[in-house]
Amino acid sequence: MRFAEVDSFDQWRAEARRLLALDVPPADVHWSTASAQPSLFDDAPAEASHRPHRSVSTPSPAFTVPPAFLELAREVACHRDPIRWQVLYSVLWRLLHGERALLKVTVDNDVLRLTRMRKEVTRDVHKMKAFVRFRKVTDGDGEESYVAWHRPDHQIVRLAAPFFSRRFPAMHWSILTPDESVRWDQRELHYGPGVPVSEAPNADALEEVWKTYYASIFNPARLKVRAMKREMPVRHWATLPEAGLIEELLREAPKRVGEMIERTEGFEQTAMHYMPAELDLASLRMAANCCTACPLHGPATQTVFGEGGENARLMIVGEQPGDQEDVAGKPFIGPAGQLLDEILGRAGIARHDVYVTNVVKHFKYVATDSPGASSRGTHRLHQKPNSREIFACRPWLEAEIATIRPEAMVCLGVTAAQALFGRDFRMTQQRGEVLPTEWCANTMATWHPAAILRMPDPARRDQMREQLAGDLRFLWSMLDRPPSSELPPASSH
Repeated sequence: MRFAEVDSFDQWRAEARRLLALDVPPADVHWSTASAQPSLFDDAPAEASHRPHRSVSTPSPAFTVPPAFLELAREVACHRDPIRWQVLYSVLWRLLHGERALLKVTVDNDVLRLTRMRKEVTRDVHKMKAFVRFRKVTDGDGEESYVAWHRPDHQIVRLAAPFFSRRFPAMHWSILTPDESVRWDQRELHYGPGVPVSEAPNADALEEVWKTYYASIFNPARLKVRAMKREMPVRHWATLPEAGLIEELLREAPKRVGEMIERTEGFEQTAMHYMPAELDLASLRMAANCCTACPLHGPATQTVFGEGGENARLMIVGEQPGDQEDVAGKPFIGPAGQLLDEILGRAGIARHDVYVTNVVKHFKYVATDSPGASSRGTHRLHQKPNSREIFACRPWLEAEIATIRPEAMVCLGVTAAQALFGRDFRMTQQRGEVLPTEWCANTMATWHPAAILRMPDPARRDQMREQLAGDLRFLWSMLDRPPSSELPPASSH
């Protein structure tokens, strides 16, 4: 048995290269974190005698691995679970011993475990970006700088620091964490040891400005206390100046919602006027059948509400129902829905495991005369809903999300993506990225099956089909399966 102690990705990579040069299989290596305390049952003499000799004469093997693995390894290395080094070496060994496509096998125990770790690290980086609050400090010479203290779940300072250097390039700042600290001098990042919270500065005048701003942007109509505590854990509140306002804002929320409704009633209605008292799918579906919040209800045959179980872990959101959906009253059953079913199958996802719905619940179309178009004597051409129609129908979608609470969401097409990510979202630049939204931490946008069917270029159409399948497969692999199972053991391959 060989023993390897590492603390960082660079150390692990160097150690892994040495072990590969010596042709040491994963089963013959015991990986540990160098800073960890030895176990009572560790065999110290054996460890000392078998640890690889760190000599410059050790051969450096020539091998290549997929760039995707290196990117994955750099992020997983920031996780705190000591097993990460063992699993990374196991996957590396298998990639170099005949399993070049291993990373695409999303149900493999090793790959699944690394994917979960990466997800947790990525989520922690997002929280650091969201929860860091700088405080102004002045030194003896009157020079101003900004300091923040944060306690991440994982060792992510080096992953997150470049974001802050881009966000605040023209000021001197430092971020302190228990593991590591980083300082920006307006030119480059400097890393140092971690520090306790006692070394962080106290409140300054900037906090009052931030509190005023936070109170002004607080939207009581979208308040979900459980979701807020899940996305902004209470343990971070001590470093967030706005946390002291939360209790008061919660008390005032019902009054502010009423005031918002009164201000909008004189303008145009939204689906909020038809919302049932009980927010379950059956009640929502029945109430939506009576919705007349926008003009689309008039020419449409019926409301087409979402479909799927209340425990669905993945929600798929499209733009609006099509011609066949409007007639049948069921979402995604026309040509685009049939293609979606096919691609879901290729991605290993059963249709009954997801909830499918649309941003707009009525079919918007332009009727044109077309010989033999349909029994109605007209051909109904899809027409994109406008911002007012999307706004009016939005409460139905938000109620569906709040009821199901999916672990992941997929927006099909630009309309759905911009409804959830904002109007600045660009499909050509951000397709396939897993991004957080206020409704779900794992939200992705990708091609709408209808856009694939409309693509005239066969090669491009096939490419988009493969991209849609790959996006769905990747997002599905991020979910824990089965929901109540323990983390599977690392593969012994």
